[in-house]
Amino acid sequence: MREQRADGYTVKQVEHCWICLSSGVRLAARLWLPECTLEKQVPAILEYIPYGKREGTRERDEKMHGYFAAHGYAAVRVDVRGSGDSEGILSDEYAEQELADGEEVIDWIAAQPWCDGAVGMIGKSWGGFNALQIAARRPPALRAVVSVCASDDRYADDAHFMGGCLLAENFIWGAMLFGLVAQPPDPQLVGEAWRQMWQQRLEHAEPFAARWLEHPLRDSYWRRGSVCEDFARITCPVYAVGGWADGYSNAVPRLLAGLHAPRRGLIGPWAHVYPHEGIPGPAIGFLQEALRWWDEWLRGRDTGILKEPVYRVWMQDSRAPERFGDESSGRWVAEPSWPSPRIRTRYYTLRRRGLVPGATEDAPDEEPLDLISPQSTGITAGSWCAFGIEGEFPLDQRLDDGRSLVFDSEPLTEPLETLGAACVRLQLVVDQPSAFVCVRLCDVHRDGTSSRVSYGLRNLTHNPDHSALEPPLPGRRLEVEIRLNDAAHSFPVGHRLRVAVSTCYWPLVWPSPQTVGLRLFSGTSSLELPVRPARPEDASLPAFSPAAAASALGIVELDPGGMVRRIERDLATQQVTHLTTQDLRDDGEPAISHLPPIDLHVGYGIRECFTVRDDAPLSATAEIEHRSITRRGEWCARILARTRVSADADEFRIEAELSAFEGKQQVFERDWDIRVPRKGN
Repeated sequence: MREQRADGYTVKQVEHCWICLSSGVRLAARLWLPECTLEKQVPAILEYIPYGKREGTRERDEKMHGYFAAHGYAAVRVDVRGSGDSEGILSDEYAEQELADGEEVIDWIAAQPWCDGAVGMIGKSWGGFNALQIAARRPPALRAVVSVCASDDRYADDAHFMGGCLLAENFIWGAMLFGLVAQPPDPQLVGEAWRQMWQQRLEHAEPFAARWLEHPLRDSYWRRGSVCEDFARITCPVYAVGGWADGYSNAVPRLLAGLHAPRRGLIGPWAHVYPHEGIPGPAIGFLQEALRWWDEWLRGRDTGILKEPVYRVWMQDSRAPERFGDESSGRWVAEPSWPSPRIRTRYYTLRRRGLVPGATEDAPDEEPLDLISPQSTGITAGSWCAFGIEGEFPLDQRLDDGRSLVFDSEPLTEPLETLGAACVRLQLVVDQPSAFVCVRLCDVHRDGTSSRVSYGLRNLTHNPDHSALEPPLPGRRLEVEIRLNDAAHSFPVGHRLRVAVSTCYWPLVWPSPQTVGLRLFSGTSSLELPVRPARPEDASLPAFSPAAAASALGIVELDPGGMVRRIERDLATQQVTHLTTQDLRDDGEPAISHLPPIDLHVGYGIRECFTVRDDAPLSATAEIEHRSITRRGEWCARILARTRVSADADEFRIEAELSAFEGKQQVFERDWDIRVPRKGN
C-alpha cells in the first residue's frame, strides 16, 4: 500500500487484490481509495480491460483513476480473464464469459465495505465496448456509463468490416490480440503459478483474425454484443465520447438517436485517446466532465449537465493535409437534440461536368463513365484508426483522386458547414461478381490541394443489410446507397466539394479477387449532404475546463526505438509496399522502458508490411510482427508473434507463428496454416 496526496482526498493505492468469481477463477484488480472510505462509503468507478493493469496501462491508469479517487470515488481497474495478472483464458473479444465476469465484478465492488452500492463503468475502446454490453445486461449496481472510442455495432462499425468490405485492420488488430493473450502474468504478484498460467495462455492462443474472417456476413456472431440490435436493453445513463480522427465516431450519433435512457454525446478532433490526452488538440478537461456525469448519476447531484445540449462536437475548419499537427483548427458547436431537426439535406447530382446542385430528377439525362482503379488506390488514406502518432492521418488526396472518378462543385460563394453522415447514391454496372465501391468526400482548396472530409464503402456482393450474399450479375445495372462516416466540417468560400469514386482502397480494404471495371451513370447518381445552419447559441456554450489528471510516476525510456512509415514503389515489378514500424530498435528488438515503482522493464515493438501490384489484386499480402519483452532482475519473458495473410480467388491463407522464451530458453513454439473460404470478400 502507498499513500499519495492528490487534489482533494488523500488516496490509498492497493497495487493488487483478487476478485474471486463463482467459477473459482480469480481476476486481478488495482484499487484507488479515497481516505474518506475509512469513515463512509462512496460510489465506485470500474474500468475493465485486457491490457495489463500492472504494466500495460499503468501510467494512464494512475492519472485517471487517481483523479477520480482524489475527488471521492473508489476507482477499480480490473484485468479481463486471461489477461494481465488475471487467471483463466481470454477466448475472444467480449465473450459471454467476459461479460458475465463483468457482472460479478460489479456485484463484488458494490458489496465492498468502502462502496455505497453505486457503480459506474468507464472505458476506451475495449472498455467502452464492454461497458455498453454489460449495461445491456442491467446489473442492478451499474448506475451510469462513460463509453469512449467504442461502437454499438460489432459488424458494421468495428475493426473487421466496413460497408461489408474486409478491413485490413482485421488482420492488424487480430495480430495484436494474438500477441497480447500470450503475455505472462507478473511472478511478483501471482507467485509460482505464473509459469503454469503463462503456458496455459500460450497453448490457447490463436490467430484471432482467422476466426473473424469466418464471419463475413452480419450473422449471430456479430449481432451478439451489438447493442444496436436492441437499444432498449440499456436503461442506465450513457455518455458517449469519440474523436473525428478515431475509427469509432459514428457510434456516438447512433447511440444518441437510438437510446431511450438519459444520454449525452461528445466528439472532439481527437484520435483513439482519452480526451484529456487529446491528440490532435485541443485536449479538454475530460476527467472533470466525467466527474459531472458521475456526480449526477452516482451521487444524485444536480450538476447542470442535463440542461446542456445533447450533442456537442468540434466543427473542424478547412485545413490543408499536414504531416502531423498537434492542434486542430475549429470551434465547439452543439445540437439540443439528435437527430437534429435543424439539419437540412442539400442535394447534388454527379454529372460529367462536375457536382451540380439539385436532385437527379431535376436533370435526369445520364452519361456512362468508365473506371478501373489501380490496386494501390488508397495510398493517401492514412490509418483506419489513428492513435495520435505522426504519419497516421490522411494525406493530400490528389494521388488517389487521379485514380478515381471525380466530381467537383463550382467554388462556393458562401460558407457551408456539414454535420452528420453524407449519403451517395450511385447508378452503376460492374464487370465482376465480386466488387466493392469506395466513395470519398473531399474539400478542394484554392490551390488544388484535396483534403478528405469523409469516406464510405459498400460491398456489392452483399444484400443491403449484409445478412446474405447477393453477387451482382456482370453488366446488370445496380442502384447502390453508400453512407459515409459522420463528419463535422466547415467549407470556406472559394473551396470546392469533391466526390471521388474508386473500386479499390488499399491497404485499408482487402482487394476484390479480380480487377473490377466500373461504369457509373452520371446524371442519375447523387450526393445528399447534411448541412448545418449557424446556431447563435454556440457562441455562449460553456467552455470545457483545461485538461487535468492526477500525478503519475513516469515511465523511463532506457532504449528508445523509432517510428518508420514508408511507402515504396518498385518500378520494375510495380509492387507498392506500405511499411510501418513502431518502437523497434535498429536490430529489430523492441525498445525498452523501465517502470521504477515495480522495478519492471518492458518493451513492445510492431512491424507491419502490406504489398500489392497495381495490376494484380491476388498479389496482396500483409505481414505483421509483434515482439515483446518483460524483465525484472534475472527473470525475463519474451514473445514473438508473426502473422502473414495472402489470398487466391477462392480462399484466404493465414500463416502464423508464436514463440515464447524464458531467458534464453525457448519454452513454446507453434505454427498455424489456416485456410478460410472467400465469401464475398
